[in-house]
Amino acid sequence: MIDWGSINYLPVVVGAMIYIVYGGGYYSILLTGKKGDSHGMVPSKGPFKYIYSIIIAWVSSYLLAVLVQSIDSAGVMTGALIGFIIGMIITMVYLKNYLFGLMGKTSFLTAIGDHLVIFTLLGAVHGAFI
Repeated sequence: MIDWGSINYLPVVVGAMIYIVYGGGYYSILLTGKKGDSHGMVPSKGPFKYIYSIIIAWVSSYLLAVLVQSIDSAGVMTGALIGFIIGMIITMVYLKNYLFGLMGKTSFLTAIGDHLVIFTLLGAVHGAFI
C-alpha cells in the first residue's frame, strides 16, 4: 500500500529541476533550426508547449518518487534501474508508433534518447534519497 503522506518531496523538487534543465538543453541542442521531420510536423507556436513540459517534469518526478519510494528502491543504482525500466517501456511505445508510421526516424530517436536518459537520471536521484 502506498503511503501518500510519507513521500519525500526533496527528490521530487530536485528531479523536476533536473528534468526541466535537461529537457531545455536536450531539445534546444537537437532541435535548433528544425522545422519538423519527414512527416511534415511543425512545432506549435506560443508558450503552451513550454508550460506543458514543465508540468510534465513535475508530474514525472512525483510519480517516479511514488514508485521508487513505495518499493523501497534504496540506492542510486537501484533507482536508476527502475528509471531505466520506465524509459524502456516508453521506448517500446514510441517504437510501435514508429513502426506504424506515426512518427519519423529522427523524431523517434530524439524521443527515446530523451526518455531513456532522463528517467534513468530521475530514478537515480530518487534512489539516492532513500
